Amino acid sequence: MGLIHIEMFATLDLVGQAPGGPEEDPADFPFGGWQAPLIDEHTGAQVAASYEGTDALLLGRRTYDIFAGYWPYQEGGQDNSIATIFNSVPKYVASRGTPDLSWDGSTQLGADLAGAVREIRERHENIKVVGSLDLVQTLLREKLFDRLDLWVHPIVLGVGKKVFDGGAVPTNLSLLEPPTASSAGIVLLRYALGDGVPATGDMTVDRGDE
Repeated sequence: MGLIHIEMFATLDLVGQAPGGPEEDPADFPFGGWQAPLIDEHTGAQVAASYEGTDALLLGRRTYDIFAGYWPYQEGGQDNSIATIFNSVPKYVASRGTPDLSWDGSTQLGADLAGAVREIRERHENIKVVGSLDLVQTLLREKLFDRLDLWVHPIVLGVGKKVFDGGAVPTNLSLLEPPTASSAGIVLLRYALGDGVPATGDMTVDRGDE
């Protein structure tokens, strides 16, 4: 069974809406493209390395449309390594509409999203979910993921769709490696899905006979 890796970019207050540009998700959001001023060479290299070994992409409709209009034209350029991967692997699109699937290797998923994702898991080793905030919230709610790479950026926006809005259920996660930070203050937190649900406890200190 393959692994589903979620790659999610977020602010310190966990806004995940439209990090790459204003056109990604402009609805009631004035900060589209908030990520770009913070990306440095170190973080760019980390992001590129995180896609190594990817053998399928699982994308929401809006992210797919943006990727399909960009990545087919980037091979041979400065983003060649990512473009080569994205253009060569199968792309699975979660959409209730009728997306243009002209990007080679693209397939629309059916109405039973959870079932379709489980089938994809059986066919691929390393499925990457990039952006696609609405889809991510569904995967979080269904616990249909194995890894969560959360790139936390040192800004607070106060508005926008948050990573866990409407898509969170009680879930245990385990940190896979020590956090790393770029010179711009972007912190990478790499988690694996854990078993069970969060436990509760009592922080009261036992003072003995006091």
